[in-house]
Amino acid sequence: MRTTTVRLRHDVDPFALGARTGLLWSRAGFTVAGIGVAARIPLNRPSSAGAVAAQRALHDLLARDDVKQPGTGPLAFTVLAFDPTESGELIVPEIVVGAAADGTKWVTIAHAEDAEPDLDNAVARIAAARNSASTASQPTTMTVTSCLTPEHWRDTVVAEGIARIRAGDVRKVVLARELRVEADQPFNTVDVIERLRQTFSAAILFAVDGFIGASPELLVSRMGDIVRAHPLAGTAPRSSDPIIDQRLSAELHVSTKNRYEHRITIDWLLNTLLPFCSYVDAEPEPSIVTLANVHHLGTLVEGVLSHPTPSILELVAALHPTPAVAGDPQGAALDCISELEGMDRGRYAGTTGWIDGAGNGAFAVNVRVAQITDRTAHVYAGCGIVSDSDPTAELAETRTKFQAILGALIRP
Repeated sequence: MRTTTVRLRHDVDPFALGARTGLLWSRAGFTVAGIGVAARIPLNRPSSAGAVAAQRALHDLLARDDVKQPGTGPLAFTVLAFDPTESGELIVPEIVVGAAADGTKWVTIAHAEDAEPDLDNAVARIAAARNSASTASQPTTMTVTSCLTPEHWRDTVVAEGIARIRAGDVRKVVLARELRVEADQPFNTVDVIERLRQTFSAAILFAVDGFIGASPELLVSRMGDIVRAHPLAGTAPRSSDPIIDQRLSAELHVSTKNRYEHRITIDWLLNTLLPFCSYVDAEPEPSIVTLANVHHLGTLVEGVLSHPTPSILELVAALHPTPAVAGDPQGAALDCISELEGMDRGRYAGTTGWIDGAGNGAFAVNVRVAQITDRTAHVYAGCGIVSDSDPTAELAETRTKFQAILGALIRP
């Protein structure tokens, strides 16, 4: 199999297309959408050798690329589990439609080695997918069940996490809750994704294999030799009262507890990226990242990669999971999560992204997400726990975070 990329002259919205096909990744004006599955490339984790092998297999699909910029040529989507030892796969679509922030659009077609790409057929399939509309009944009611009671999570799970931190077993641990949502009709994922776009337009929006999200957090991107990350750690709720909302934002920015939690993630990230870089640095002070439902502390990290340049998959293998979703030190934090949470995180707090044949790509942290199957959705929310965390406040934070997805699951 080979891939051919040409400029797309037709008026196509890749986001609307990807929302309908279920293969979508979009951030800051860059969007890629896929139709069908041409190949699945194994991605063995956690070793970097697995990342190198998967990247090589993707690279070898290139036949022709008339556009030659990140996201063109052979491209794959992937969604990886939180467990860094759980292997995954790269999904290579039959057709990829992409759009860059500068307005460039392209189509990549997978085809047999001995055949020419059929552009007319690709355009027809794009039009059919773009114009498809669900006629199924819309959910009107849903039942939400906590997999652990909120009181148990607050009084046992979080309290034990704090006790272990104070005992010196771990510096920080991220503990999460899961809700099971049952609707009276199958969820319409197209509508869910569109509602997320309306509410969280600045987020990273994605859909892969029934897993959808509106993540505010960039795990890592690699464009040529430039690497970037935008970790978030530290949260405050929003208020509809502008004065109160401004106060909550200001309090978050100076909060000793939240800044300490945030600093753990930034220091770890810089130390982990440094071996890959000739230069790497972070903003000197965190800034407030404001979303529809919460404020976060965020810091942009940027560097120049050394040569030979590692692929995005090698960077993901090194960086996932960060202290923002696991804790610190990593091994002790992962042990705490396994022992205390009482659930399988699955893809929650994992990472979802795209990869091209040149090793470029970008990955979101899997927060503000839902795994949807027919009438059932699993949604998650977690909090970074440190020594002076308040269990009641942490429970309230999860409820605020849940609203991002719960509010999108059913049309008002």
